[in-house]
Amino acid sequence: MREIIVCTFLTLDGVMQDPGGPDEDPESGFEHGGWQKPVSDEEVGAAIAGWYEPSDAMLLGRKTYEIFASYWPTADPDNPFTHRMNSMHKYVASRTLKSVEWQNSTLLEGDIVEAVRKLKASDGGAINVVGSGDLAQTLMRHNLVDEYRLTVHPVIIGTGKRLFADGAIPTSLEPVSVSTTKGGTVVGVYRPNGQPGYDSYS
Repeated sequence: MREIIVCTFLTLDGVMQDPGGPDEDPESGFEHGGWQKPVSDEEVGAAIAGWYEPSDAMLLGRKTYEIFASYWPTADPDNPFTHRMNSMHKYVASRTLKSVEWQNSTLLEGDIVEAVRKLKASDGGAINVVGSGDLAQTLMRHNLVDEYRLTVHPVIIGTGKRLFADGAIPTSLEPVSVSTTKGGTVVGVYRPNGQPGYDSYS
């Protein structure tokens, strides 16, 4: 059984939108694009690189796929991530795309929940969901996420898309590993562990 791993960069107030550049995702008038680099450091980069070691595929929504497909095929070949991103298999969830041209990409057809269930049952390594907030939320609602790998950066944005938006399914998380970089970013790996418990101090 393959595992689905959600890999996401977050601000301290939970925003995941547009970390990589000012024009990456300006949807809904978002004005804070490119917030991650000023609050990142080498330890964050090393942690992110480690996220890809046990994985042999990515699962992407349309917007993230289009952003990646416009960048990585012509990215600096000396960047160690370039070969990794281009060579990994990419599964793309989209209702509007008719084809996907980036090498090693497959457009998932039909109901995305059923398609991901079939992927999980297939042979292979773990599958990273990168960015792709709407897709990640769909997978969470159907209990298809096996692990979260999150970097929580020391910056508050105030607006934007959040990974755990209103309506998220209440879930208890078991920490696998949690560390803080010298720049103050919390790097956490968590696994769903049933429903939250509730109690009182009184």
